[in-house]
Amino acid sequence: MLDFTDQVVLITGAASGFGAMLAAQFSERGAKLVLGDIDEEGLAEVAAQLPGDSVTLRCDVTQEADCAALAQAADELFGGLNIAINNAGFGHPLGSIEQLDEAAYDTMFAVHGKGVALGMKHQLPLLKRGGGVIINVSSMAGIGGAPMLGAYSAAKHAIVGLTKTAAVEYASDKIRVNAVCPFFTLTPLVTDSGIFDKVEAMVKRSPLRRLAETEEVTSAILLLCSPANSYMTGQAIAIDGGISAF
Repeated sequence: MLDFTDQVVLITGAASGFGAMLAAQFSERGAKLVLGDIDEEGLAEVAAQLPGDSVTLRCDVTQEADCAALAQAADELFGGLNIAINNAGFGHPLGSIEQLDEAAYDTMFAVHGKGVALGMKHQLPLLKRGGGVIINVSSMAGIGGAPMLGAYSAAKHAIVGLTKTAAVEYASDKIRVNAVCPFFTLTPLVTDSGIFDKVEAMVKRSPLRRLAETEEVTSAILLLCSPANSYMTGQAIAIDGGISAF
């Protein structure tokens, strides 16, 4: 069920966090990878540890030319595309709605909203050839509120809207499009930022009483990409340790 031999997988934000772990997991299962990130040094480090074929490109997802180049590399080097994971993203400094400045909204919507839209724009023509899977990485902040992270939350909600729209538009092309919505996870986005102390209080109220490990989230993404999971599309799937259950 988790054999991806000779599947071509495109991953944005692949230099660290979910993206780097996904690259390792897909490569171990036989996939050919097209990896993009603005962190070229980090990308090279990830690629050097992969057992299978991969190519890396600097990719700023807010730039359409970069998104097009990533998809083009999948086509030219590996003959097409089977799975695309739009994972690139980051947060912003904590602040209430009245405290956040215009730049926070511009940056969040450029990366999470426009970045996912531009990625899918160039991935979909390749996937239409024989069907495939798109996974867009949203957040629990994309299906609920996120106090002090309003711009981030709004942009992550945009990802869910894009996901559901694409799922309906391209179902007849045998393309499944889903979003994953993780709770706070032990990635650099959380551990290296100023929000970690705030998160600890939230963790105490969650059923599992802990944050997710990166591999727990990425393993769920692999399951969503499996050909055996052929009837799920248009969903925003919480990976949250049960925090949304009450």
